Amino acid sequence: MGSSPQAELDNKLAAILAICQKMNSERDLAALLDLVARESTSLLGCDRASIFLLDREKQQLWSKVALGSEEILRFDSSTGIVGHAIQTGEIVNVSDAYRDPRFYHAIDDRSGYRTRNVLAVPMRNHRGEIIGAFEALNKLSGPFGERDEDSLTALASHAAIAIETAQLVGDLRRNQDELAEQNGNLLREVERRYSAHGIICAGSKMQQVVRLIERIRDSSVSVLITGESGTGKELVAKAIHYTSQRSRKPFIALNCAALPESLVESELFGIERGVATGVEARVGHFQKADGGTLFLDEIGDLTLTAQAKILRVLQERVVERVGGRTTIPVDVRILAATNKDLAAEIAKGAFREDLFYRLKVIHIQLPPLREVREEIPLLANHFLNCYCRETGRSPMRFSPEVMRRLTNREWRGNVRELQNEVMRLAACTPGGVIAEDELWQDPAEPLRKQPEAPPGQRTTLKKAIEELERSMIADALRTTRGNQWQAARMLGLSRQGLINKIKRYALG
Repeated sequence: MGSSPQAELDNKLAAILAICQKMNSERDLAALLDLVARESTSLLGCDRASIFLLDREKQQLWSKVALGSEEILRFDSSTGIVGHAIQTGEIVNVSDAYRDPRFYHAIDDRSGYRTRNVLAVPMRNHRGEIIGAFEALNKLSGPFGERDEDSLTALASHAAIAIETAQLVGDLRRNQDELAEQNGNLLREVERRYSAHGIICAGSKMQQVVRLIERIRDSSVSVLITGESGTGKELVAKAIHYTSQRSRKPFIALNCAALPESLVESELFGIERGVATGVEARVGHFQKADGGTLFLDEIGDLTLTAQAKILRVLQERVVERVGGRTTIPVDVRILAATNKDLAAEIAKGAFREDLFYRLKVIHIQLPPLREVREEIPLLANHFLNCYCRETGRSPMRFSPEVMRRLTNREWRGNVRELQNEVMRLAACTPGGVIAEDELWQDPAEPLRKQPEAPPGQRTTLKKAIEELERSMIADALRTTRGNQWQAARMLGLSRQGLINKIKRYALG
């Protein structure tokens, strides 16, 4: 005794639901297309089923040729019965394919397959846009009927959502792979740029620095890096980090001189939410650098209170957020830098002696550029090549006279000032050779010694210092052609600090 129509309908709906559940759990597009084709063939009692997806950019339809095949079939989106379903958005049910003028014979001619009847329904996404068509071929018994149309339409609506989800997941995976590759490339570039061997050096003093970096890089001891402003203290810190076992962990740099005293603790150690009205929780630099390296630049400018708290972290390896009640363990290597004489600061009571010895496990002293003049030609050519590469200019070179003047200059701003001067010269040179006439101000001009004032005309120490400061700022602004950011870096000031002094001395 045959089953009732209602029972058949219930079975059909249950089968559709089961197929939809399988589709929703599959995130690989190729596997999803195979799954849908296989399950819909069984559901509709037909010989074959295929999904054709619309490539809007190329106005093409594409589909796998058969189950398990990696061959992709592509043709114009207006071609065939499937193309008609997509163009009109209507269901197309053809009982005799070869007599229908819309039928696309090329596929059968190529494969040797003979199509008798065809059922094609458009596939729409959740926005109602047609993204392709679902096609069933050769009903095993008779033509496709109305129930087949309903079943294939129901499957098509769910398949469209599953397909878009699978495509989105595929795009995300590809983007993730691309980002991972880009991050890897960037990390390798950073490691190359800041590796110890990437430090430009020709003379014995800087080669000694490089050899010391190579010896201490895999240790976790603290390092104190000293030297005048612009000698490359942060470059050395990065070389230590990016050649060490911590290179894949964060490198966090903090300019202590730029920190207002009221923010030192929260910046270093973090702050809990609700300490004051409107305050949100914030992670401090010690936690940000966990597993990696914390570079404390201009540490000589920290207050004694902040110094004491840093000493506690170095001793106990834990931090406590402002407003917090629990300690947080941290694994951080400390690299500190300063252009101050910390021994003199200790004698004045401005720097803690116990912190000094905690930081100075290893001491790297960077010489000023005027003491390593043999480095200047190598550095100048390196900066010139970098400028040409970054700006897309043809290779440039210095004339011998310009190089001689560059080598003889005092370079009060050290390597940073040299880099800025090379960039200025390169930017102002239209040709391929930087000649003497590009030296708008003579870089070889020595520092002029001021004539000693007669005893009756001698000024106070404060006024002498102010006059010297005013002169240095004016010279820096001339050298950088008014670029306040570059001038501030050359002088070892913050940009706001330089602006304040420009106003004070009426240099604007």
